Amino acid sequence: MSMDEPPRKLTLEEWDSRYAALWRQGLRQPGYGGPLRRHIRTEGDLRLHNLRFDSSAAALRLWNLLLTENQRLRQARQQGLKLVGAMKDLGTVPVMAYSLPNLRAFYPDGAWWTPCLMESTDGLLRQAEACGIDAAFCPVRAMLPAFHNEEHFPIPELLICSAGAVCDDFSAIAQRLEHTGFPIAWWEMPRRRAPEPNEPARSLPGNLLAPSLQVECVRAELARVASVLGALAGQPLDTEALANGLRRANRVRRLLRALRQAVYAAVGTPLPALEMLVAEMLAIHFCSDLDETIAVLTGLLAEVHRRVRQRQFILPLDSVRVFWINPTADLRIMNLLEDWGARLCGADYMFTHALDVIPEDLPPLEALARTALADPMAGSASERARRIVADCRVFRAEAVVIARIPGASHCAREGTILRKVVHEELGLPVIDLEIPPLCDALLPALSGRLQALLETVRNRRR
Repeated sequence: MSMDEPPRKLTLEEWDSRYAALWRQGLRQPGYGGPLRRHIRTEGDLRLHNLRFDSSAAALRLWNLLLTENQRLRQARQQGLKLVGAMKDLGTVPVMAYSLPNLRAFYPDGAWWTPCLMESTDGLLRQAEACGIDAAFCPVRAMLPAFHNEEHFPIPELLICSAGAVCDDFSAIAQRLEHTGFPIAWWEMPRRRAPEPNEPARSLPGNLLAPSLQVECVRAELARVASVLGALAGQPLDTEALANGLRRANRVRRLLRALRQAVYAAVGTPLPALEMLVAEMLAIHFCSDLDETIAVLTGLLAEVHRRVRQRQFILPLDSVRVFWINPTADLRIMNLLEDWGARLCGADYMFTHALDVIPEDLPPLEALARTALADPMAGSASERARRIVADCRVFRAEAVVIARIPGASHCAREGTILRKVVHEELGLPVIDLEIPPLCDALLPALSGRLQALLETVRNRRR
Protein backbone atom coordinates (compact mmCIF):
# COMPACT_ATOMS: atom_id res chain seq x y z
CA MET A 1 0.00 0.00 0.00
CA SER A 2 1.69 3.20 -1.14
CA MET A 3 1.45 6.80 0.02
CA ASP A 4 -0.27 7.72 -3.26
CA GLU A 5 -2.51 4.66 -3.70
CA PRO A 6 -5.82 5.16 -5.57
CA PRO A 7 -8.23 7.03 -3.28
CA ARG A 8 -11.05 5.26 -1.47
CA LYS A 9 -13.09 5.48 1.70
CA LEU A 10 -11.94 3.46 4.69
CA THR A 11 -13.59 2.24 7.87
CA LEU A 12 -11.86 3.00 11.15
CA GLU A 13 -10.50 -0.55 11.20
CA GLU A 14 -9.12 -0.20 7.65
CA TRP A 15 -7.50 3.07 8.67
CA ASP A 16 -5.44 1.14 11.24
CA SER A 17 -3.66 -0.68 8.41
CA ARG A 18 -3.47 2.44 6.27
CA TYR A 19 -1.90 4.38 9.12
CA ALA A 20 0.70 1.68 9.72
CA ALA A 21 1.60 1.67 6.01
CA LEU A 22 1.89 5.45 5.90
CA TRP A 23 4.06 5.38 9.01
CA ARG A 24 6.42 2.84 7.44
CA GLN A 25 6.70 5.08 4.39
CA GLY A 26 7.82 8.04 6.46
CA LEU A 27 4.56 9.89 7.17
CA ARG A 28 5.29 13.31 8.65
CA GLN A 29 2.74 14.63 11.14
CA PRO A 30 2.23 17.70 13.32
CA GLY A 31 2.28 17.42 17.09
CA TYR A 32 -1.43 16.59 17.24
CA GLY A 33 -1.05 13.74 14.74
CA GLY A 34 -1.56 10.04 15.34
CA PRO A 35 -3.96 7.22 14.46
CA LEU A 36 -7.66 7.99 14.24
CA ARG A 37 -8.63 5.19 16.62
CA ARG A 38 -7.08 6.96 19.61
CA HIS A 39 -9.88 9.54 19.61
CA ILE A 40 -12.30 6.86 20.78
CA ARG A 41 -10.11 6.18 23.79
CA THR A 42 -9.15 9.77 24.61
CA GLU A 43 -12.39 11.62 23.79
CA GLY A 44 -15.03 8.88 23.60
CA ASP A 45 -15.86 9.65 19.94
CA LEU A 46 -17.69 6.36 19.36
CA ARG A 47 -19.33 7.57 16.15
CA LEU A 48 -16.00 7.13 14.39
CA HIS A 49 -16.79 3.40 14.30
CA ASN A 50 -19.69 4.16 11.94
CA LEU A 51 -17.97 6.62 9.61
CA ARG A 52 -15.84 6.02 6.56
CA PHE A 53 -12.92 8.31 5.92
CA ASP A 54 -10.93 9.41 2.90
CA SER A 55 -7.71 7.41 2.63
CA SER A 56 -5.26 10.28 2.14
CA ALA A 57 -2.65 11.53 4.59
CA ALA A 58 -4.15 14.99 4.02
CA ALA A 59 -7.54 13.77 5.28
CA LEU A 60 -5.88 12.16 8.31
CA ARG A 61 -4.39 15.54 9.22
CA LEU A 62 -7.80 17.20 8.76
CA TRP A 63 -9.51 14.76 11.13
CA ASN A 64 -6.76 14.96 13.71
CA LEU A 65 -6.98 18.75 13.69
CA LEU A 66 -10.74 18.58 14.25
CA LEU A 67 -10.69 15.90 16.93
CA THR A 68 -7.87 17.34 19.04
CA GLU A 69 -9.27 20.84 19.36
CA ASN A 70 -10.22 20.58 23.04
CA GLN A 71 -6.79 19.15 23.87
CA ARG A 72 -5.04 21.96 22.00
CA LEU A 73 -7.15 24.56 23.77
CA ARG A 74 -6.03 23.19 27.11
CA GLN A 75 -2.42 23.23 25.95
CA ALA A 76 -2.84 26.84 24.81
CA ARG A 77 -4.01 27.81 28.29
CA GLN A 78 -1.06 26.04 29.86
CA GLN A 79 1.18 28.12 27.60
CA GLY A 80 -0.35 31.30 29.01
CA LEU A 81 -2.71 32.12 26.14
CA LYS A 82 -6.18 33.52 26.82
CA LEU A 83 -9.25 31.70 25.49
CA VAL A 84 -12.19 33.49 23.88
CA GLY A 85 -15.52 31.77 23.46
CA ALA A 86 -17.11 33.26 20.35
CA MET A 87 -20.80 32.53 20.19
CA LYS A 88 -23.20 32.49 17.25
CA ASP A 89 -21.60 34.97 14.80
CA LEU A 90 -19.84 32.12 12.91
CA GLY A 91 -16.75 33.72 11.47
CA THR A 92 -16.45 37.28 12.78
CA VAL A 93 -15.11 37.49 16.35
CA PRO A 94 -12.45 34.77 15.75
CA VAL A 95 -10.94 36.87 12.96
CA MET A 96 -10.54 39.69 15.46
CA ALA A 97 -9.22 37.45 18.24
CA TYR A 98 -6.56 35.89 16.01
CA SER A 99 -5.36 39.38 15.14
CA LEU A 100 -3.87 39.47 18.64
CA PRO A 101 -0.91 37.19 19.37
CA ASN A 102 -1.91 35.77 22.76
CA LEU A 103 -5.59 34.92 22.15
CA ARG A 104 -7.23 31.73 20.92
CA ALA A 105 -10.90 31.71 19.92
CA PHE A 106 -13.32 28.81 19.56
CA TYR A 107 -17.06 28.22 19.35
CA PRO A 108 -18.69 26.57 22.38
CA ASP A 109 -21.68 26.32 19.98
CA GLY A 110 -19.81 23.35 18.49
CA ALA A 111 -20.99 21.28 21.45
CA TRP A 112 -24.06 20.51 19.32
CA TRP A 113 -21.95 17.93 17.44
CA THR A 114 -20.73 16.27 20.65
CA PRO A 115 -23.78 14.01 21.21
CA CYS A 116 -23.38 12.71 17.66
CA LEU A 117 -19.63 12.07 17.89
CA MET A 118 -20.04 10.41 21.29
CA GLU A 119 -23.30 8.64 20.32
CA SER A 120 -25.05 10.37 23.23
CA THR A 121 -22.88 8.61 25.85
CA ASP A 122 -21.93 12.12 27.01
CA GLY A 123 -25.48 12.66 28.31
CA LEU A 124 -25.44 16.33 27.31
CA LEU A 125 -28.91 16.35 25.77
CA ARG A 126 -30.40 14.67 28.84
CA GLN A 127 -28.59 17.13 31.08
CA ALA A 128 -29.95 20.02 29.01
CA GLU A 129 -33.46 18.75 29.66
CA ALA A 130 -32.71 18.80 33.38
CA CYS A 131 -31.85 22.48 32.92
CA GLY A 132 -35.25 23.09 31.34
CA ILE A 133 -34.00 23.12 27.74
CA ASP A 134 -35.73 20.16 26.11
CA ALA A 135 -36.07 18.78 22.57
CA ALA A 136 -38.17 21.79 21.56
CA PHE A 137 -34.78 23.51 21.19
CA CYS A 138 -32.17 22.62 18.58
CA PRO A 139 -29.19 20.40 19.50
CA VAL A 140 -27.10 23.47 20.38
CA ARG A 141 -28.74 23.04 23.79
CA ALA A 142 -25.85 20.62 24.48
CA MET A 143 -23.71 23.73 25.03
CA LEU A 144 -25.45 24.59 28.32
CA PRO A 145 -24.52 21.46 30.33
CA ALA A 146 -21.08 21.40 28.65
CA PHE A 147 -20.32 24.68 30.41
CA HIS A 148 -21.51 23.34 33.73
CA ASN A 149 -19.74 19.97 33.74
CA GLU A 150 -16.51 21.35 32.17
CA GLU A 151 -15.76 17.92 30.67
CA HIS A 152 -15.52 18.89 26.99
CA PHE A 153 -13.80 22.23 26.50
CA PRO A 154 -11.96 24.58 28.88
CA ILE A 155 -14.10 27.46 30.11
CA PRO A 156 -12.97 30.62 28.27
CA GLU A 157 -11.75 33.72 30.05
CA LEU A 158 -14.12 35.74 27.85
CA LEU A 159 -17.45 34.97 26.19
CA ILE A 160 -18.64 37.16 23.31
CA CYS A 161 -22.06 36.56 21.80
CA SER A 162 -23.99 38.24 19.00
CA ALA A 163 -27.62 39.15 19.63
CA GLY A 164 -30.48 40.42 17.53
CA ALA A 165 -30.74 38.71 14.15
CA VAL A 166 -29.61 35.32 15.43
CA CYS A 167 -31.24 31.95 16.06
CA ASP A 168 -33.95 32.34 18.73
CA ASP A 169 -33.01 28.98 20.26
CA PHE A 170 -29.41 29.99 20.65
CA SER A 171 -30.29 33.39 22.06
CA ALA A 172 -32.48 31.80 24.74
CA ILE A 173 -29.81 29.25 25.66
CA ALA A 174 -27.07 31.91 25.82
CA GLN A 175 -29.23 34.04 28.11
CA ARG A 176 -29.83 31.04 30.36
CA LEU A 177 -26.07 30.48 30.41
CA GLU A 178 -25.45 34.06 31.53
CA HIS A 179 -28.10 33.82 34.22
CA THR A 180 -26.33 30.77 35.67
CA GLY A 181 -23.11 32.67 36.23
CA PHE A 182 -21.19 32.91 32.95
CA PRO A 183 -20.84 36.61 32.02
CA ILE A 184 -21.20 37.39 28.32
CA ALA A 185 -20.14 40.44 26.33
CA TRP A 186 -23.03 40.98 23.89
CA TRP A 187 -22.93 42.76 20.55
CA GLU A 188 -25.83 43.55 18.25
CA MET A 189 -26.38 42.18 14.76
CA PRO A 190 -29.30 43.99 13.08
CA ARG A 191 -31.68 42.21 10.79
CA ARG A 192 -30.31 42.96 7.30
CA ARG A 193 -32.80 44.69 5.03
CA ALA A 194 -32.83 46.05 1.50
CA PRO A 195 -32.03 49.77 1.23
CA GLU A 196 -34.97 52.09 0.70
CA PRO A 197 -35.09 54.08 -2.58
CA ASN A 198 -32.42 56.81 -2.49
CA GLU A 199 -31.11 55.54 0.87
CA PRO A 200 -27.29 55.45 1.08
CA ALA A 201 -26.15 51.84 0.69
CA ARG A 202 -22.96 49.82 0.66
CA SER A 203 -22.05 46.59 -1.08
CA LEU A 204 -21.46 43.43 0.93
CA PRO A 205 -19.68 40.20 0.01
CA GLY A 206 -21.99 37.73 -1.71
CA ASN A 207 -23.39 40.36 -4.11
CA LEU A 208 -25.56 41.88 -1.39
CA LEU A 209 -26.48 45.45 -0.49
CA ALA A 210 -27.28 46.92 2.91
CA PRO A 211 -28.11 50.40 4.14
CA SER A 212 -25.02 52.37 5.13
CA LEU A 213 -26.70 52.93 8.49
CA GLN A 214 -26.65 49.20 9.22
CA VAL A 215 -23.01 48.87 8.19
CA GLU A 216 -22.12 51.71 10.54
CA CYS A 217 -24.12 50.06 13.32
CA VAL A 218 -22.20 46.78 12.98
CA ARG A 219 -18.89 48.63 12.67
CA ALA A 220 -19.57 50.46 15.95
CA GLU A 221 -20.51 47.19 17.66
CA LEU A 222 -17.33 45.50 16.43
CA ALA A 223 -15.32 48.47 17.71
CA ARG A 224 -16.70 47.65 21.17
CA VAL A 225 -15.73 44.01 20.69
CA ALA A 226 -12.22 45.10 19.69
CA SER A 227 -11.90 47.04 22.94
CA VAL A 228 -12.97 44.03 25.00
CA LEU A 229 -10.51 41.74 23.17
CA GLY A 230 -7.72 44.28 23.56
CA ALA A 231 -8.34 44.49 27.30
CA LEU A 232 -8.09 40.70 27.61
CA ALA A 233 -4.96 40.55 25.47
CA GLY A 234 -3.28 43.43 27.29
CA GLN A 235 -2.69 45.34 24.07
CA PRO A 236 -5.00 47.28 21.74
CA LEU A 237 -6.47 45.72 18.64
CA ASP A 238 -5.45 48.61 16.43
CA THR A 239 -5.97 49.15 12.70
CA GLU A 240 -2.65 47.63 11.69
CA ALA A 241 -3.12 44.50 13.79
CA LEU A 242 -6.66 43.97 12.51
CA ALA A 243 -5.57 44.52 8.89
CA ASN A 244 -2.93 41.83 9.32
CA GLY A 245 -5.55 39.57 10.90
CA LEU A 246 -7.91 40.04 7.97
CA ARG A 247 -5.15 39.11 5.53
CA ARG A 248 -4.39 35.92 7.46
CA ALA A 249 -8.08 35.01 7.62
CA ASN A 250 -8.33 35.62 3.88
CA ARG A 251 -5.61 33.02 3.28
CA VAL A 252 -7.99 30.46 4.76
CA ARG A 253 -10.95 31.78 2.77
CA ARG A 254 -9.03 31.76 -0.52
CA LEU A 255 -7.85 28.21 0.11
CA LEU A 256 -11.41 27.11 0.82
CA ARG A 257 -12.69 28.89 -2.28
CA ALA A 258 -10.07 27.05 -4.37
CA LEU A 259 -10.89 23.74 -2.67
CA ARG A 260 -14.62 24.14 -3.24
CA GLN A 261 -14.06 25.02 -6.89
CA ALA A 262 -11.69 22.11 -7.45
CA VAL A 263 -13.97 19.54 -5.78
CA TYR A 264 -17.45 20.70 -6.75
CA ALA A 265 -16.65 21.53 -10.38
CA ALA A 266 -14.64 18.36 -11.07
CA VAL A 267 -16.03 15.77 -13.47
CA GLY A 268 -15.67 13.18 -10.70
CA THR A 269 -15.45 13.24 -6.91
CA PRO A 270 -11.89 13.89 -5.75
CA LEU A 271 -12.81 14.30 -2.06
CA PRO A 272 -15.78 12.83 -0.18
CA ALA A 273 -18.68 14.89 1.16
CA LEU A 274 -17.78 14.21 4.79
CA GLU A 275 -14.28 15.67 4.49
CA MET A 276 -15.62 18.65 2.56
CA LEU A 277 -18.09 19.39 5.38
CA VAL A 278 -15.30 19.30 7.97
CA ALA A 279 -12.99 21.40 5.78
CA GLU A 280 -15.59 24.11 5.26
CA MET A 281 -16.30 24.26 8.99
CA LEU A 282 -12.68 25.32 9.53
CA ALA A 283 -13.56 28.72 8.09
CA ILE A 284 -15.52 29.90 11.11
CA HIS A 285 -12.75 29.77 13.74
CA PHE A 286 -9.80 27.88 12.24
CA CYS A 287 -10.30 24.98 14.66
CA SER A 288 -8.44 27.06 17.25
CA ASP A 289 -5.22 27.16 15.18
CA LEU A 290 -5.09 29.44 12.15
CA ASP A 291 -1.63 28.36 10.99
CA GLU A 292 -2.51 24.67 11.14
CA THR A 293 -5.78 25.32 9.33
CA ILE A 294 -3.79 26.88 6.49
CA ALA A 295 -1.47 23.87 6.44
CA VAL A 296 -4.36 21.38 6.47
CA LEU A 297 -6.24 23.12 3.66
CA THR A 298 -3.06 23.46 1.59
CA GLY A 299 -2.52 19.71 1.90
CA LEU A 300 -6.12 18.90 0.98
CA LEU A 301 -6.02 21.18 -2.06
CA ALA A 302 -2.77 19.60 -3.28
CA GLU A 303 -4.29 16.13 -2.88
CA VAL A 304 -7.41 17.14 -4.78
CA HIS A 305 -5.41 18.67 -7.63
CA ARG A 306 -3.31 15.49 -7.86
CA ARG A 307 -6.40 13.29 -8.01
CA VAL A 308 -8.07 15.45 -10.64
CA ARG A 309 -4.92 15.39 -12.81
CA GLN A 310 -4.73 11.61 -12.51
CA ARG A 311 -8.52 11.19 -12.81
CA GLN A 312 -8.61 9.30 -9.54
CA PHE A 313 -12.09 9.72 -8.11
CA ILE A 314 -13.87 8.33 -5.07
CA LEU A 315 -17.29 7.73 -6.67
CA PRO A 316 -18.68 6.64 -10.05
CA LEU A 317 -18.77 9.40 -12.64
CA ASP A 318 -22.53 9.06 -13.06
CA SER A 319 -23.28 9.87 -9.39
CA VAL A 320 -26.14 12.35 -9.03
CA ARG A 321 -24.90 15.90 -8.39
CA VAL A 322 -26.55 17.08 -5.15
CA PHE A 323 -26.38 20.53 -3.58
CA TRP A 324 -26.67 20.30 0.23
CA ILE A 325 -28.14 22.99 2.51
CA ASN A 326 -27.37 23.21 6.26
CA PRO A 327 -24.92 21.10 8.28
CA THR A 328 -26.07 17.67 9.35
CA ALA A 329 -26.61 16.82 12.98
CA ASP A 330 -25.31 13.30 12.24
CA LEU A 331 -22.09 13.19 10.21
CA ARG A 332 -22.86 9.66 9.05
CA ILE A 333 -25.51 10.93 6.65
CA MET A 334 -22.77 12.40 4.43
CA ASN A 335 -21.36 8.89 3.95
CA LEU A 336 -24.78 7.45 3.27
CA LEU A 337 -25.60 10.10 0.69
CA GLU A 338 -22.72 8.79 -1.41
CA ASP A 339 -23.57 5.15 -0.70
CA TRP A 340 -27.01 5.77 -2.16
CA GLY A 341 -25.58 7.11 -5.44
CA ALA A 342 -25.06 10.85 -5.00
CA ARG A 343 -22.07 13.17 -4.90
CA LEU A 344 -21.79 16.58 -3.29
CA CYS A 345 -21.49 19.35 -5.88
CA GLY A 346 -22.01 22.33 -3.60
CA ALA A 347 -23.14 23.27 -0.12
CA ASP A 348 -24.46 26.09 2.04
CA TYR A 349 -23.78 25.27 5.67
CA MET A 350 -25.29 28.55 7.00
CA PHE A 351 -22.01 30.50 7.11
CA THR A 352 -21.29 31.52 3.53
CA HIS A 353 -20.15 34.93 4.82
CA ALA A 354 -17.21 33.13 6.47
CA LEU A 355 -16.15 31.83 3.05
CA ASP A 356 -16.20 35.19 1.29
CA VAL A 357 -12.92 37.09 1.09
CA ILE A 358 -12.97 40.09 3.45
CA PRO A 359 -12.33 43.32 1.48
CA GLU A 360 -8.74 44.47 1.98
CA ASP A 361 -9.19 47.89 0.32
CA LEU A 362 -11.42 49.27 3.10
CA PRO A 363 -10.76 50.29 6.70
CA PRO A 364 -10.49 46.92 8.51
CA LEU A 365 -13.42 47.39 10.91
CA GLU A 366 -15.73 48.45 8.10
CA ALA A 367 -14.55 45.54 5.93
CA LEU A 368 -15.31 43.08 8.72
CA ALA A 369 -18.64 44.77 9.45
CA ARG A 370 -19.70 44.41 5.82
CA THR A 371 -18.70 40.75 5.86
CA ALA A 372 -20.50 40.06 9.13
CA LEU A 373 -23.66 41.73 7.82
CA ALA A 374 -23.58 39.34 4.84
CA ASP A 375 -24.40 36.47 7.21
CA PRO A 376 -27.20 34.52 5.46
CA MET A 377 -28.98 34.09 8.79
CA ALA A 378 -29.11 37.87 9.30
CA GLY A 379 -31.07 38.41 6.09
CA SER A 380 -34.12 36.98 4.40
CA ALA A 381 -34.47 33.38 3.30
CA SER A 382 -35.17 34.60 -0.24
CA GLU A 383 -31.76 36.34 -0.34
CA ARG A 384 -30.12 33.16 0.84
CA ALA A 385 -32.02 31.24 -1.81
CA ARG A 386 -30.69 33.51 -4.58
CA ARG A 387 -27.11 32.67 -3.65
CA ILE A 388 -27.95 28.98 -3.52
CA VAL A 389 -29.54 29.19 -6.98
CA ALA A 390 -26.41 30.89 -8.36
CA ASP A 391 -24.15 28.20 -6.89
CA CYS A 392 -26.40 25.43 -8.18
CA ARG A 393 -26.00 26.85 -11.67
CA VAL A 394 -22.22 27.18 -11.38
CA PHE A 395 -21.76 23.62 -10.10
CA ARG A 396 -24.45 22.04 -12.33
CA ALA A 397 -26.55 20.63 -9.50
CA GLU A 398 -29.19 18.06 -10.41
CA ALA A 399 -31.01 18.00 -7.06
CA VAL A 400 -31.10 19.89 -3.77
CA VAL A 401 -31.36 18.54 -0.22
CA ILE A 402 -32.33 20.79 2.69
CA ALA A 403 -31.26 19.32 6.03
CA ARG A 404 -33.56 20.63 8.74
CA ILE A 405 -32.03 20.82 12.21
CA PRO A 406 -34.39 19.35 14.83
CA GLY A 407 -36.05 22.04 16.92
CA ALA A 408 -34.24 24.91 15.19
CA SER A 409 -36.49 27.95 15.06
CA HIS A 410 -34.99 29.24 11.81
CA CYS A 411 -35.85 25.95 10.06
CA ALA A 412 -39.58 26.24 10.69
CA ARG A 413 -40.36 28.35 7.61
CA GLU A 414 -37.03 28.74 5.86
CA GLY A 415 -37.04 25.31 4.21
CA THR A 416 -40.34 26.01 2.48
CA ILE A 417 -39.05 29.30 1.07
CA LEU A 418 -35.76 27.79 -0.12
CA ARG A 419 -37.53 24.86 -1.74
CA LYS A 420 -39.98 27.11 -3.55
CA VAL A 421 -37.35 29.50 -4.92
CA VAL A 422 -34.96 26.74 -6.02
CA HIS A 423 -37.70 24.80 -7.77
CA GLU A 424 -39.16 27.87 -9.50
CA GLU A 425 -35.77 29.22 -10.63
CA LEU A 426 -34.09 25.96 -11.61
CA GLY A 427 -36.80 23.34 -11.91
CA LEU A 428 -34.71 20.96 -9.81
CA PRO A 429 -36.18 18.32 -7.51
CA VAL A 430 -35.83 19.43 -3.88
CA ILE A 431 -36.49 17.62 -0.62
CA ASP A 432 -36.09 18.65 2.98
CA LEU A 433 -35.20 16.16 5.69
CA GLU A 434 -35.00 16.48 9.46
CA ILE A 435 -31.81 14.78 10.60
CA PRO A 436 -31.45 14.12 14.34
CA PRO A 437 -28.11 13.92 16.19
CA LEU A 438 -28.20 10.14 15.63
CA CYS A 439 -30.07 9.08 12.51
CA ASP A 440 -29.81 5.28 12.91
CA ALA A 441 -33.46 4.73 13.85
CA LEU A 442 -34.62 6.84 10.89
CA LEU A 443 -32.33 5.31 8.26
CA PRO A 444 -35.10 3.40 6.42
CA ALA A 445 -37.18 6.58 6.02
CA LEU A 446 -34.19 8.76 5.13
CA SER A 447 -32.92 6.17 2.68
CA GLY A 448 -36.30 5.89 0.99
CA ARG A 449 -36.70 9.63 0.50
CA LEU A 450 -33.14 10.25 -0.68
CA GLN A 451 -33.13 7.31 -3.06
CA ALA A 452 -36.46 8.44 -4.49
CA LEU A 453 -34.92 11.88 -5.12
CA LEU A 454 -31.90 10.34 -6.86
CA GLU A 455 -34.10 8.09 -8.97
CA THR A 456 -36.10 11.13 -10.06
CA VAL A 457 -32.88 12.69 -11.34
CA ARG A 458 -31.86 9.52 -13.17
CA ASN A 459 -35.24 9.42 -14.88
CA ARG A 460 -34.82 13.06 -15.93
CA ARG A 461 -31.48 12.19 -17.54
CA ARG A 462 -33.10 9.70 -19.92
